[in-house]
Amino acid sequence: MDLFWGTTLILMLPAAAMSGWLASQKSLRAKLRESQNRIPPEYLAGLNFVLNEEQDKAIDLFIKLLEVDSQTVETHLALGNLFRRRGEVDRAIRIHQNLIARPQLSAEHRALALLELGTDYMRSGLLDRAEGLFCELVDNSAYSEQALRALLDIYQQEKDWQNAIGIACRLESVSGDRFGSETAQFYCELASEAIKHNDFHTARQHLHNALDMDKNCARASLIEAGICKIESQPAAAIDAYRKVGKQDPDYLPEVTGPLFECYREIGKLDEYRDYLHEVVATIGGITPLLCLTDLTEELEGRDAAVHYLASELNRRPAVRGVHRLVEYALASAEGDMQRSLYTIRQMTERLIQGKSVYQCKQCGFAAKNLHWQCPGCKCWNTIKPVFGVEGE
Repeated sequence: MDLFWGTTLILMLPAAAMSGWLASQKSLRAKLRESQNRIPPEYLAGLNFVLNEEQDKAIDLFIKLLEVDSQTVETHLALGNLFRRRGEVDRAIRIHQNLIARPQLSAEHRALALLELGTDYMRSGLLDRAEGLFCELVDNSAYSEQALRALLDIYQQEKDWQNAIGIACRLESVSGDRFGSETAQFYCELASEAIKHNDFHTARQHLHNALDMDKNCARASLIEAGICKIESQPAAAIDAYRKVGKQDPDYLPEVTGPLFECYREIGKLDEYRDYLHEVVATIGGITPLLCLTDLTEELEGRDAAVHYLASELNRRPAVRGVHRLVEYALASAEGDMQRSLYTIRQMTERLIQGKSVYQCKQCGFAAKNLHWQCPGCKCWNTIKPVFGVEGE
């Protein structure tokens, strides 16, 4: 009997396995049919329009679908982002505007749609509209940091420095990042605006705030020195200019010329010569070297200046230094030597004129003039004088 039941169970196992497999296949087919039934045919048609580059037709269909099934919100957001990345901002705006207009949207989806629409407006240059949307989001914990960063960008573009300062302070508390250096630059912008209206008292207040935010803000000291010069305070200007070398030595080439004027005004060129010797020995740079060469010529004569410049160029070659040395030599050259020196001078002139004087440390943007905010990457205080044989 036991043998009989054992044999029967063995024979039934394949049948049971086959029955289970058929049941699972039936269940799978049912789930597939159910899934297909949940995808409206219009949705598939919309995807086909996207693939065929018929975006306007696709947008119409997806907006219609939204009215039927609010579960497609994330798909619409993704589609809007796709259009924006492709530069089709008008289409992205249309999608995001229609999303926001739907009363059935959850608060989270509406906030995300507002963020995306604000980004669309920024991309298209509609900063006032973008500002309104981001201001609505700054108290939303999920999107506060993104909204504040966008507002900081907007206020910088609009040169609204007071609002930029306020937003930077809020952003510090929300993100944990430090914005002291950027805020110092905003105060410097306000100081520059005050100077244009001859309001030196207000300008100094802004500069004081700038140095509170960033004690190494060389720009604040440069502006302060400029005010002192305007007010005929050369000794105070000297103090401010010399502070720059301690805050950021890269900017020393910016102060050597103005310092020369101030020291001349107070009759202490010997003191300035000592300062320049220290700068050239410890930091270098062709601008301080040429300034010291001019001062040596004025105080000790032409031969002393030529000898000093030639000895320094042997240690630190620089195109601008060679150009000056050639000019000295031309003054006494004749015949073939003079013609050869003219050729060399033309070559050094072309090298000097063809090179950018400043470069951004962040993105490499090259410039002929000093910008405190890089026109390329929009970073502050990253454009510095170029150092090396063809630079400083």
